Amino acid sequence: MRDNRMSERAEKALLKCLEQVPFLTLEPVSELDSVSGKRPDLQYRLRTLRIDKLLLIEIKSTGHPKRVREGVNQLLRYKEYYPDSYGLVAAPFISSRSASICLQEGVGYLDFAGNCYLSFQQVYIRIEGQPNPFGRDRSLRSLYAPKASRILRVLLANPIDRIWKVKELGEESGVSIGLVSNVKKLLDEREWIEDHEVGFSLSDPGALLREWAENYSYRKNRIREFYSLQGISEIESRIAEACSKSNIKYALTGFSAAARMAPAVRYQRVMAYVGEGIDRLSQRLELKEVGSGANILLLEPYDEGVLYGCEEVDGLLVASPIQVYLDLKGFRGRGEEAAEALLEQVIMSKW
Repeated sequence: MRDNRMSERAEKALLKCLEQVPFLTLEPVSELDSVSGKRPDLQYRLRTLRIDKLLLIEIKSTGHPKRVREGVNQLLRYKEYYPDSYGLVAAPFISSRSASICLQEGVGYLDFAGNCYLSFQQVYIRIEGQPNPFGRDRSLRSLYAPKASRILRVLLANPIDRIWKVKELGEESGVSIGLVSNVKKLLDEREWIEDHEVGFSLSDPGALLREWAENYSYRKNRIREFYSLQGISEIESRIAEACSKSNIKYALTGFSAAARMAPAVRYQRVMAYVGEGIDRLSQRLELKEVGSGANILLLEPYDEGVLYGCEEVDGLLVASPIQVYLDLKGFRGRGEEAAEALLEQVIMSKW
């Protein structure tokens, strides 16, 4: 059933787009014959002195690549029956990747933010760079929620040609089958997974990791800042020794971990995840808690999944390369440089 509000917004966006070319006129046309049981959401005649074009619009509730591709394919089917038509996909917001899908197939697009693309005969209209007025994509909150991110860590920590069954992935991630199914759907919307007869695999890990990094901050964890007169490497070794003796879960992260996996920059601050026991650890090591000038950051994980895939390097536990990458991205400049070195030297080789 057509959503009248969406249709009204799509029509408003189209009229605003066409304001850029005053010699164009737009006239509604009556409903067309159905094609494979479907009709366009909107249809118009777009006219100039020399052009009379049938404009067909497919409206999607989201501009995710899979939904946009569905709209593109439907418009191409319409074009077989109406050769003189030009198709447009409309959605609340069209991402650059979704826009590329349209351009590759010779289909136009427009969104409610004011971005649009129409190109046929002597008509060429392109507006881009308009920000999303609808705030954050609601699916981001679901996809990168604490328990959902456990699933992402498992997918990204394994070779991308590994085929997963929903139940198997749930067991490995420690989450319900229902949550795995929901995350799978969100990844499918972005066209980041590939279905197989016996399961599915991650097809675009780089895109997933980049979007996750854009929506992640190490400050999600509870952070305690300390100072010590000891050297950085000595502090790291003492943290590892004390945690092992006290049966406290820990893992170096940030620059402390990157220096052991893919050295790229020098650093002067220790960073480590510590499970329940930061107070005991700080007392045992005689660390001074400070409000500024800290050279030790101890993080209490916001979710147990943070410590998934820890590795032992040179006798010390370090967080998984995926987690270290995410944490480093929170430090502009040198942190981003170290993160990219880790991606190229370690993470991509495992995919």
